[in-house]
Amino acid sequence: MEGLENNTKNIFRIEGVVQHYDWGGKSFIPNLLSETNSTNISYAEYWLGAHAKAPSMVKAHQKNIPLHIFLNQNLIENLGAYVANKFGKLPYLFKVLDVHKMLSIQVHPTIEAAEKGYEFENKKGIPLAAKHRNYKDKNHKPEIMVALSDFWLLHGFLERTKLITNLQETKELYFLLNTFLEKGYLGLYKKVMEFSQEEVNNILKPLMDRIYPKFVANKLEKSSPAYWAAKSLVHKDAQNIDKGIFSIFFFNILQLSKGEAIFQDAGIPHAYLEGKNMELMANSDNVLRGGLTSKHIDVEELLKNTRFEETIPTILCGNQYQDNGEFVYQTSAKDFEITKIALGSSGIHRSVSNSAEILIVIEGSATVTENENTLFLQKGHSILIKPNTMYTLQTNAEVEIYKARVPK
Repeated sequence: MEGLENNTKNIFRIEGVVQHYDWGGKSFIPNLLSETNSTNISYAEYWLGAHAKAPSMVKAHQKNIPLHIFLNQNLIENLGAYVANKFGKLPYLFKVLDVHKMLSIQVHPTIEAAEKGYEFENKKGIPLAAKHRNYKDKNHKPEIMVALSDFWLLHGFLERTKLITNLQETKELYFLLNTFLEKGYLGLYKKVMEFSQEEVNNILKPLMDRIYPKFVANKLEKSSPAYWAAKSLVHKDAQNIDKGIFSIFFFNILQLSKGEAIFQDAGIPHAYLEGKNMELMANSDNVLRGGLTSKHIDVEELLKNTRFEETIPTILCGNQYQDNGEFVYQTSAKDFEITKIALGSSGIHRSVSNSAEILIVIEGSATVTENENTLFLQKGHSILIKPNTMYTLQTNAEVEIYKARVPK
């Protein structure tokens, strides 16, 4: 990116960090960042934030400064008094995701459960980097995602009648119907998660043998659990079938269109299946996995932290804020808020930051002006805006920008 050395007093260019996880795509994020993927590696996530694992770099005073170090130089000034006193650090992590292969089924703990779990694992002497460690910090991890393309995901347990229908219509899983009718969501989920690998293979192999040829022949709809169950075999070891496949038949399968969003609070099981999105979450690394993964699964902790209730998804479309091209995706989260700024030709957005804000241009270009200082922003550029900064965004064509901040 050119011109990154030109900083204003309260607005700074920042550069995030790419995560090359194997489930990522090969072109979307490189294209966003104007990079050439000459080695054809996966670009899964682009992180913008102050997470110690991969902090963004602030372009300040002709130097690159890690964002967490930059913020700590003056927390009150750089975060705002409210955020500095309540959180003591930037409380959110902002990401661009390109999901090419299915991600693991996940549940995130409440902040109370995270505090207890973190202290308990510390007392047991489990190293923070241990593969079987559940709690990497004391924080919760609610998150919101906004689709940048058609996006598919699993989100919470199906309504009772829909789950009954899935069990009735899938002959290999019909035997689980009585368990659900007698013991509910917890009893059903506990039963399948406690199956041995041999039991999982014996139950699911006939199902996979039946549906996989239909998947290969493109005869399954993406709205069907059979489609995603079969797709899970494409990049997996077929000798041992993943018990997460049961969950595909138990959970809501959602398709979000571009610009639509979903909020996932503590306890809601979920998994990203396919597509591109913006993701904003509390600054935590606490993940309890429930399948579709080779990573550690702690069934006991998973059961303690999962909401065993039907989930009727709430799709968020964004509420227009004033008349300046900004749409706010409102949730119950206190740590973060995501907004979309969409401006047409000669559009103008005026704002005053109430906390440290991070903005990224997803499409088009614009100029950001603070007092007499102006920065040109194009696709893939990101900026940090200090609290209490009055600024203007303006474009001569069209621009789409996503903003992360702490809600007022």
